[in-house]
Order: sequence, then C-alpha cells, then structure tokens
Amino acid sequence: MLPLLPEPEYDLYLFVAGTTPKSLVAQRNIQEICAHHLKGRYSLEVVDAQQHPERAMQEELLGLPCLIKKRPGLVRRLVGDLSDRPRVLKALGLVL
Repeated sequence: MLPLLPEPEYDLYLFVAGTTPKSLVAQRNIQEICAHHLKGRYSLEVVDAQQHPERAMQEELLGLPCLIKKRPGLVRRLVGDLSDRPRVLKALGLVL
C-alpha cells in the first residue's frame, strides 16, 4: 500500500486598499474560506497597498482587492469581488 501524500501547503497574499468596506469584506471572506477549506495548510499575508505601495508595484497589481496564490502549482491572481466563493475556490484549485 502506498503512503498518503501530504496535502499541499498554500502561500496566499491578499492585497487590499486600506480599511475600506470592500477590503474588510475581502479579508473576512478569504479568512473564512481558508479556515474552512485549508485548515492548518496555509499562510495568509494581508498587505495594505496604501501603506506598502512598493509591494503592490513589485507584484504589478492590476486592481484591488487582489488575492495571489504563489503555492502550490502555478501562481494565480484573483482581482475584484472576493465574495464569490465558487470563483475563489476555483482560483485556489480547490474545486474543478
């Protein structure tokens, strides 16, 4: 019998614009999705693009809020409405 492979770890970065309602909703939604679907298998860094514009420029962001998945697999970016859970789950590769 083959040993079970460990589930992949996720490196996520959420770029927001200050504490606007849209930014707070995006942050809450991503935290809830991670807690439910990635229990203990993720790191999430929330970056305020207004306080750290150099980080936003380095990532060449097109808009905010922006969720970037750097690991596992290919880098994925999701810009805009992060309240659409099926869309977020698909971008993270958690559903087909």
